[in-house]
Amino acid sequence: MRKLAILLVLFCTSIFAQDIQLTPEQQQMLNALPPAQRQQALAAIRDLQGQQSASTQQTINEPIIDATPPLGEAAPPTLLEEDELRAEARSRLVLDFSTRPDLRPDEVEAIQSDPALLRLFGSHVFTLDDSGVLPLDGLGFIPLLGLSEADIQSRLRAEPGLEYFDIEVRILEQEAIGTEALQPFGYDVFEQGGGLEAPSAGPVPSDYVLGPGDSVRVQLFGNVNAIYEYEVSRDGILRLPEIGPVTVAGITFSEFRQDLEERVQEMLIGTRVSVTMGPLRTIRVFVLGDVNRPGSYVVSGLATVSTALYRSGGVSDVGTLRNIQLKRNGKVVARFDGYSLLIRGDTSGDVRLQPGDVVFVPPIGNTVAVGGAVKRPAIYEYRGAADAADAVMLAGGLSSEAFEQGARIERFDEDGGRSVLAVNLSDDTSSATKLRSGDTLLVPEVLPDFDSAVTLSGHVYRPGTYAWKPGMRITDLFRSSNELKPGVDMNYVLVRRERKRGEPIEALSADLAAAMANSASLANIELIARDQVFVFSEKLGRQRTVTPIVEELQRQATHENPALQVQISGHVRAPGTYPLEPEMRVSDLIRAGGGLAEEAYALEAELARYSIESGETRVTETRVIDLSRALAGAPEADVLLSSYDYMRINRIPEWNTAWTVTLDGEVRFPGEYRVGRGESLRQVLDRAGGLTEEAYPQGAVFLRESLREQEQEQIEMLARRMESDLTTLSLQTAQTGGSDMMATGRQLLNQLRATEAVGRLVIDESHLDSDDFELRDGDQLLIPQRPQVVTVLGEIQQSTSHLYDKNLSRDDYINLSGGLTRRADKGRIYVVRANGAVIAGKGSRWLGRGGGIDIRPGDTIVVPLDTDRMRPLTFWGSVTQILYQGAIAVAAVRTFDN
Repeated sequence: MRKLAILLVLFCTSIFAQDIQLTPEQQQMLNALPPAQRQQALAAIRDLQGQQSASTQQTINEPIIDATPPLGEAAPPTLLEEDELRAEARSRLVLDFSTRPDLRPDEVEAIQSDPALLRLFGSHVFTLDDSGVLPLDGLGFIPLLGLSEADIQSRLRAEPGLEYFDIEVRILEQEAIGTEALQPFGYDVFEQGGGLEAPSAGPVPSDYVLGPGDSVRVQLFGNVNAIYEYEVSRDGILRLPEIGPVTVAGITFSEFRQDLEERVQEMLIGTRVSVTMGPLRTIRVFVLGDVNRPGSYVVSGLATVSTALYRSGGVSDVGTLRNIQLKRNGKVVARFDGYSLLIRGDTSGDVRLQPGDVVFVPPIGNTVAVGGAVKRPAIYEYRGAADAADAVMLAGGLSSEAFEQGARIERFDEDGGRSVLAVNLSDDTSSATKLRSGDTLLVPEVLPDFDSAVTLSGHVYRPGTYAWKPGMRITDLFRSSNELKPGVDMNYVLVRRERKRGEPIEALSADLAAAMANSASLANIELIARDQVFVFSEKLGRQRTVTPIVEELQRQATHENPALQVQISGHVRAPGTYPLEPEMRVSDLIRAGGGLAEEAYALEAELARYSIESGETRVTETRVIDLSRALAGAPEADVLLSSYDYMRINRIPEWNTAWTVTLDGEVRFPGEYRVGRGESLRQVLDRAGGLTEEAYPQGAVFLRESLREQEQEQIEMLARRMESDLTTLSLQTAQTGGSDMMATGRQLLNQLRATEAVGRLVIDESHLDSDDFELRDGDQLLIPQRPQVVTVLGEIQQSTSHLYDKNLSRDDYINLSGGLTRRADKGRIYVVRANGAVIAGKGSRWLGRGGGIDIRPGDTIVVPLDTDRMRPLTFWGSVTQILYQGAIAVAAVRTFDN
């Protein structure tokens, strides 16, 4: 913080320059700051730049600091980016070493023959030493202090042997913790912005000593009425009309006021006087020694020692706060203890300054760091002989979490080593342990766990820590069931037990419903100190709580004592892995799993058990459990469980066969119907009242979800194949031409991508009366009205629909639509019946009679694209067929949506 203040002060000296820039020395100081302080410095510099642009005249505290060197003339470097990290002392670096891909064989051999280089492969975390040096085993020491990540990368590659590597560098951001985070107490108060500036207005104290430059205001009233305001001259004389010259230099304000009242009484009979101070003089003082900005300063006549320290930027790292000297005429006239002001609020030692005074800050004395559970952790300076109790007092006393008996002092031995002394702060004899300069007093906190308590958590209104007492039981945690949240699982409460710290944990459970019904029953288990009780919800998952306990049991497992865990899966409300409790049985595991689900097969279950045979092989044994008898408490069925037992609860056969089908269109009672397994379409139609008189069963539309999924997969497969073929075709057409073929292919691909699978199953009128046609869940039957039109699609001049005329043939309808286009395939014209069936002609002659195909109401005549002209892409014909038939199916379904 003090380095930050120094940097800003140096920067302020260049604030009148046209372009505010940092010199190389200032840039180096900025780079040496920790990341947080560097960001503060950059923010403050930007603020100063903004102030400069707003005003060309900047007023700052006027330190005439003779020791400040002028700014250099060299072109300053660019300011660092705020988020650019630089290596500092004790910085942690992540270095990732990988060999360069362009290495020569001899360079690879050089790496393989050097063990130090082989150890570098991969990612490593390194910590710089106190000087910012990186130690690399077998490769020496590399100084990196102040370098950015890019600079470190370049610096490492310049080392012999490391040029073979690609090196990635990352500087980890870190904040000091523990004793390293302790700062000297009180120094930041006197830094710039500390707020200890002397007041410029207000009442003048009676002991204020007058001197040249002070302004005095005199008011006469009575026989003589006048107001005078004069300044004390350089020779210390105040010349007042009616009274004459009065020597005031060196006397206090109260003495001057009394003297002036006596003069007025003697010289001006019947006149009284009122004396006040006008603007006070400024004085020049010197602040020297271990301060951040030593030099001479012009301060107010009311300035004190603390004001001078504030003006000088505060005490430096090596300066004292407890023995600051005020020198006057070469002699020490007062000593200022900053701790008296900051800790006790005592200003008696904060003496007012006089012209020419010197505030001198000697080097710091003995220090002790106090950390841990104290109210004001910091580094303190102590005077004379001090003990541990004195250090605690300087730190504001112990906090409420302090463990007095566990305090310790860390100190440096005379031989350069480190030692630790135990200190019991609750013992007067132990707390009187004398301190040495550089000691660190650490006061630990009490342990976070409660040794005589029980912890309750989960689906309750009042979770927390409860006092434990001998004989305490699970129901003692609840005054009534009203303290349980709605939806609580009353049958399974899990208890984590650790009898002594460090011993293996246990797990047991309680049936809370049984315990509340009968507090004297075995279900109301007795609790011991340090138990953790978990209450679960019936809806919310419980594995988040159970899994950490199971993992603890797994970590403490050994060859002789396998992990105490069992698993239940299948159709229970909370399947998962649970702790194996003492004397745990099948019914207990079902209770842990939340009980059987609605669809569970409650007659029997399968239990798999693992065992070790002859210490060589792990085998699995399965057995069938009679669930109904196990849940009834029969001992032979409610078997005792072992580690790793696995129980599976099956589902009732055909549980999910509550299928629903939809009948729409020309049925007497359309809607959704529930059907059972094996029920036929005819049976459902009978339940729906049969068909109406307007029904057209020959055009029935039947949809099935499984068919829709298959069709969609086929469409996706064809689209991918067509996309691949178009890519190949584009390379060929670049040399041979064929832009028309590419345009046709892209058009077909776009249409294929937009095609929606329907899942239509072609049925005829006979299926509606058949008992062999079984339904599936989600099936839809759509019965249209008798159609009156015939539709023509495909490669014709105009896709149209025509009124059905039994005298018209297939080719007649094509003629009515304008005839074929030049891309039409005359030999593959086909007809799609109203029920989706496809009828292909056995040969067609254009303008003939249609190849003998019988045209019916609701038919769609499709004229496909002649893909033989586009070889080798003949499968495009299948694409066009899918497009046309898909469009017909979609059109048929949409008629029922309207």
